[in-house]
Order: sequence, then C-alpha cells, then structure tokens
Amino acid sequence: MPADTAKKPSRIQLKNRGIILDAALDVFSTHGFRGATLDQIAEAAGLSKPNILYYFGGKDDIHRTLLNALLDVWLAPLVEMTDTDDPLDAIMDYVHRKLEMSWEMPRESRLFAGEVIRGAPRMATDLETGLKPLFDEKCALIQRWVDDGRIAQVSPAHLIMSIWAVTQHYADFEAQVGVLVGSGSQDDARAHVDAMFRSLLTP
Repeated sequence: MPADTAKKPSRIQLKNRGIILDAALDVFSTHGFRGATLDQIAEAAGLSKPNILYYFGGKDDIHRTLLNALLDVWLAPLVEMTDTDDPLDAIMDYVHRKLEMSWEMPRESRLFAGEVIRGAPRMATDLETGLKPLFDEKCALIQRWVDDGRIAQVSPAHLIMSIWAVTQHYADFEAQVGVLVGSGSQDDARAHVDAMFRSLLTP
C-alpha cells in the first residue's frame, strides 16, 4: 500500500493561514486588489512578509483563495430557494438572507463587488460555470411561478439582480449609509426592503 505523501498542515499552519486570509480580506476590501500590497497584508496579519510567502504564492494567490471560498457562501441562499407552496415567502426569505449577509459580511461583499467591477479577471470562469447555470435555474423557477399566477408579472433575471443591487448596497456603500441614516437603521431598512419587494411580487 503506497504511503500517503500528502502532508497535512499542522494546527499552527492552519491558524496562520486563517490569520493571513482574514487580514487580506480587510486589506482587499479596503484598498481593492490593485491598491493592496503584501506589506499591508503582513502588517495587518502581524506576520513577516517572508512568512506570508511561506503560506501563499503571492498577492494573487491570496486573492484567488478568498474569492474561491467566497463564491460558495455567496451563492448558498440562492441554492436554497426551491419550489414551494408559497413562492412569495421563498423569495422574501432570499431577500432577507441577502440583507443579513450584507450586514454580517460587508468585507466579503466589497471583495466580490471589486472583482466584478474590474471585469472579473479572476472569477470569469467561476461566474460562467458556477453562477450562470444556477442563475438560469432560478430564473426558470421564478418564471414558472409567474406563469402559474402565484406571483406578479416580473422579469426573473432583473428581479434577482434587483435583489442583489438593493441588499448589497448596505455593504458596498456602508460608509455612505452610515453618514446618511446612521448605523442603527437595520430595522427600518429591513421593513422598507420587505415592503418594496412584497408590493412588487404580490399578484
């Protein structure tokens, strides 16, 4: 029986990778990919630059690792939207979860938005092979609900993109939201977004 030559990372190595990725998420979400440097990541992580390069091949490697880990998390609420006796509740559950993710994961939202704004140079394949089939599947599901008269007449594709635009605004423009309405306005935001989409979708 051949020996297992793949050496598993130690607890310390796993911990350091996590520290580096968390620090890099801060740096990338603040400065963008082009503005971020390994020196900034090392400083935020409290590790030396050679130590960073022991675990990752460079800035691009760290960025790709973060994006790959993020995509599955980002798509999970859409995956969970399935056929149901109450399509309106299913869509509103998705809206609420996306809103919560914007409040809980603003750094991740800005990382993803920054990548897409730059033309998705590191995620184009993932968007094509991962997001597009899922998006088409959920559009078809929503269209069946529309055709059956279970929700109002809407464009499924533009409905989903509108949900993204509205909910992710609270993360991507967090600083502006804080200036305009303050940081304690989540209940008001939730009520407004809920009323807006329920009004749009109710037959």
